Amino acid sequence: MHKAGFVNIIGNPNVGKSTLMNAFVGEKLSIITSKAQTTRHRILGIVNGDDFQMVLSDTPGIIKPAYELQSSMMDAVNSAFEDADLLIYMVEIGEKELKDAAFFKKITNTKAPVLLLLNKIDLSNQELLESQAALWQSKVPNAEFYPISALTGFNVKNVFNRLLELLPESPAYFPKDQLTDKPERFFVNEKIREKILMHYKKEIPYAVEVDTEEFFEEEKIIRMRSVIMVERETQKGILIGHKGSALKRVGVESRKDLEQFFGKQVHLELYVKVNKNWRSNQQQLRRFGYQQ
Repeated sequence: MHKAGFVNIIGNPNVGKSTLMNAFVGEKLSIITSKAQTTRHRILGIVNGDDFQMVLSDTPGIIKPAYELQSSMMDAVNSAFEDADLLIYMVEIGEKELKDAAFFKKITNTKAPVLLLLNKIDLSNQELLESQAALWQSKVPNAEFYPISALTGFNVKNVFNRLLELLPESPAYFPKDQLTDKPERFFVNEKIREKILMHYKKEIPYAVEVDTEEFFEEEKIIRMRSVIMVERETQKGILIGHKGSALKRVGVESRKDLEQFFGKQVHLELYVKVNKNWRSNQQQLRRFGYQQ
């Protein structure tokens, strides 16, 4: 008997969805930072065993869209409801509700099995944990409840084993040696964007998009050329920094991560370019893979 299915992870921004998926897959596929709205695309992580294939989907955090890019991000969340065999609804200690009532209604009315994960319990105490457990179990009575810490790994294996039990019988959807549905350039872009999220404040990280224009793999080295898009000249200046020092730090840290990810030496060239109001331009959003 072979099992296979799509396990889609949804929740508000910054609840730890990416940390959980990376823990399941065993590879850092999704960006993890302390800033909200880190995940922009729906990213698949594929876990293979002899008799199963679990296709995990990390979606953007649920928000009320303020511009076209955010609307596209919420379209990705909507699509996660359509093909889910199993649904993980992830909340964190202290959270009260989903930021969009329509999405919450979909969770409570879905026919797919739902696992409700209360994350970050390592930051809690027993009294708060018990009250939060009671609150969420009353809000989502159709879900199986699990307290977890995705960061420390507490209860993560138990959740994974339960997902395995619930997977439907099916042949594999992807080749058994495949880890994700995204191409190599996507992960180059995401590693660079992660460093920008870590080192810049306010609007800069959200006004940035990365496009890897060249990716040449040789026997011992991969040569890459990536362009960082910003919306205004002032953002370009901040991103580059005094005598290029800020951009150099992004480049050095990205290269180290990419060498670990690809398992070989990396030569990375970074450039910054102004692409005015790309977040509200449907043509640009399609170019960057946000709209179909």
